[in-house]
Amino acid sequence: MEITRSTAARRRGHHLTAHELGEKQAGVVTRAQLSRAGLSPAAIAANITANRWRPLGVHSIVLHCGPLDERAKHWSAVLEAGPRAYVDGASSLVLGGLKHFDATPLRVTVPRGARVRHRGASVDIRQTRRWNEDDIDREDVPRSRTPVAAVRAALWARSDRQADLVLTMTVQQKLATPGEIAAALLAVRRDRRRTRIDSLLLDLAGGVGSLGELDVLRGCRERGLPEPDLQALRRTSARTYYLDFRWSWFRVCLEVDGIQHGWVQNAIADALRHNTIALEGDIVLRLPVLGLKACPDDFFAQVEQALVSRGWRAPTSYGVGTSYASRPMGPPAYDVRG
Repeated sequence: MEITRSTAARRRGHHLTAHELGEKQAGVVTRAQLSRAGLSPAAIAANITANRWRPLGVHSIVLHCGPLDERAKHWSAVLEAGPRAYVDGASSLVLGGLKHFDATPLRVTVPRGARVRHRGASVDIRQTRRWNEDDIDREDVPRSRTPVAAVRAALWARSDRQADLVLTMTVQQKLATPGEIAAALLAVRRDRRRTRIDSLLLDLAGGVGSLGELDVLRGCRERGLPEPDLQALRRTSARTYYLDFRWSWFRVCLEVDGIQHGWVQNAIADALRHNTIALEGDIVLRLPVLGLKACPDDFFAQVEQALVSRGWRAPTSYGVGTSYASRPMGPPAYDVRG
């Protein structure tokens, strides 16, 4: 009888140890961890057969049979990939708080030369020559630090546009500053997107807060228009406003309207702001994000017309109405007399 009680107590102790470990890892453990906790393969199999636990892959087991939350899925991916694996790229950003960005499949990084233990359809396990312990945040699920993750997410993005989006959203949601991301970029010596990322980080540091604003800034450069101030402070007799773009010397403003500007409460506030600024002498132009995609040249022609009406001179080799594609690149000319 004593032997039976002792065995039962030992088993309870083993299960308690397993669940304590599981609490730190969102309920997910490896077979090796369970073995070190004192559970035999037969005991593990018995718990699975009894529907108390269930396997998630070759190596990991969840200590319940309920649905998995995102944290548990990330733990499972790391534990399946190997002892030095960590969540990386856009998946790490989402784990760190990035919202409204699709980071599927889940990206996991292991050192170059490591034996990849198991690959699943929903997990992308890659080897990297840039593996560095200092890049890893091990506070919870092992993941790349946010600035490092942002750089890698941009390098691995399916398109340049997606690279712009993930970096802009990371800065916009205040997960990392442009300076922090730029510091992480120093570790990247060669990549076809490195120059593009450098340029984008300078724009983000200058105040760009969305892809629409980035498109406007690039559109001005491509068309030889003077670059505006970003997130410009405009004081009126009524109050102080922040404007998306303002050519302060010429008192021309451009507001980029996203979907949220069409909401009733925003439409009223935008109209009041527009009218107040216009009444005090500024030209205020509005550019819906849809317009940037559908007919950008038409809107940029209006921007140029407004600037010319306030004293800006296009280089004499071309004037207002000249096809943008035929214009040479070069610095704009300014004339602020009068």
